Amino acid sequence: MEMKLMGCWSLIVFGLVVMVLNNACPANGVTCQEALMTLMPCEPYLVGSGPATPAVPCCAGVQTLVSEASSTEIRRSLCECLKKAAAGMKIDPGRLKAMPEYCKVSMPVPLDPAVDCSKVPLF
Repeated sequence: MEMKLMGCWSLIVFGLVVMVLNNACPANGVTCQEALMTLMPCEPYLVGSGPATPAVPCCAGVQTLVSEASSTEIRRSLCECLKKAAAGMKIDPGRLKAMPEYCKVSMPVPLDPAVDCSKVPLF
């Protein structure tokens, strides 16, 4: 159970990075659950139980979500989804902030679990 929570939090916080991404509700074919599943490979990296850099499947998931972010509404909904999922996880903030560089993804919003999703910008 604790591992599952860690996975969700990692995915959610990572999703914050990806908050720029998709919708918590079905939009463009991506649901909150689908987004979380896409980010599952990031959990070991984000919680510090894995390698010092994100695995290739993790970065692929991040890139997929970022590319599917088609509107501000979708990005904000995904942000909320990820924040809720991350609520109980123990994400390493340094690893979270380093993900965009490692995964070669540009994030127009800060990767921070305390981000105000209503202020996710347009891009």
